Amino acid sequence: MTDDLYEKGLAVRRAVVGSEYVDKSLAEADDFTRPLQDLVTRYCWGDIWNRPGLERRERSIINLAMLAALNRPHELKLHVRGALNNGLTREEIREIFLQVAIYCGVPASLDSFRVAKEVFAELDKKPAG
Repeated sequence: MTDDLYEKGLAVRRAVVGSEYVDKSLAEADDFTRPLQDLVTRYCWGDIWNRPGLERRERSIINLAMLAALNRPHELKLHVRGALNNGLTREEIREIFLQVAIYCGVPASLDSFRVAKEVFAELDKKPAG
């Protein structure tokens, strides 16, 4: 099922987390998980990420802090990449995770730093271009 909200969501989702990841997620969806993929694409990416009031960069900052606090390393890894795509620097990501240490605890911050370093290492291995 597609509609305008879904198409808008798909475009933002691809821009933030990358077409490769989105295509893989959609291709791997089955009868059990497809409704969740549709929901996430339509309402998370199509509605919330397209709302006025916050730029994508600001939404990324919020997501990194929340995902770190909730100890969601898989989603955090995805959103570290998305934050970089949305213009955050590695230094800004570091500062977010330092703040996480104070308000959410050192273990949450340590895990977040590990996830970010893993993403940075993967990106640094890829050839430019």
